[in-house]
Amino acid sequence: VGITGLSERAAVKAGIKLQVIHIHPNSHAGYYPGAQRVSMKVLFDPENGLILGAQANGEDGVDKRIDVIATAMHANAQHGGLTIDDLMDLELAYAPQFGSAKDAINIAGYVGNNVFNGTTPTLQWHELETARAAGAQVIDVRSGGEHGNGHIPGTLNIPVEELRDRLDEIDLENVVVYCQVGQRGHIATQILKANGAKVRNLDGGYVTWSAGQRAIQS
Repeated sequence: VGITGLSERAAVKAGIKLQVIHIHPNSHAGYYPGAQRVSMKVLFDPENGLILGAQANGEDGVDKRIDVIATAMHANAQHGGLTIDDLMDLELAYAPQFGSAKDAINIAGYVGNNVFNGTTPTLQWHELETARAAGAQVIDVRSGGEHGNGHIPGTLNIPVEELRDRLDEIDLENVVVYCQVGQRGHIATQILKANGAKVRNLDGGYVTWSAGQRAIQS
């Protein structure tokens, strides 16, 4: 487990505006043996993209990702430098046993950029029940097999590749989509936006929602 900068709780308590993203990439290239999931939460300023903090947990590679974020934050403080967008283009050391061609840091940049520029509106796991109470339809865009292995209760399963053919089943006025970690949810969001939907992607997908539920129950 590693942390740098502000936590979400500390930022909210201090009245600081923030945007949150969750990602769950592998610690190194998935085709190389021993890859482990690294779960990261990154906070940034929704107005200028400056990075406010990050947390990460996993069995491998947590320290170096937190080190990169800490360095980016130091550049912010000293030079008004790196933002969430800048993480997309960082050139980091690569070898299959140590990292992926697109590192977890780069992925945080891609996801953060989509949120920061409004390409992918998101909803946090703890906001889901409020959204449902307000009438939001929640759709699981994973495969039927994944849905059967565990899903958010009361959600409709429409795999992302079937969305265009099943628009008549979707409430285009208020819909939330989710997948395992967020990538297919992002694709589903773009498909539904192109069809006029008011849609949000559940940030971090089923993995983040499940972790949140375990935290509540513990």
